[in-house]
Amino acid sequence: MSSGNHALLVQLGKRIRAHRMKRRWTQTDMAVNLDMNRGHISDIELGKREVGIITLQVIARGLNITMETLLRDL
Repeated sequence: MSSGNHALLVQLGKRIRAHRMKRRWTQTDMAVNLDMNRGHISDIELGKREVGIITLQVIARGLNITMETLLRDL
């Protein structure tokens, strides 16, 4: 489902991107390590796509952080 760049999703996407960059991963690196599509990761980071709870958990675990870290104070 497309979200139309909802502000909350944009903030979440920026947070995911920041954690990805801390690991020095490109979106392609993240896609390979998390078995996800690179375009899907790009859309999430840009706030263009809603993130389901399972996908959020996969991302958090892959980045070695908690879901709480990703969602805190959004």
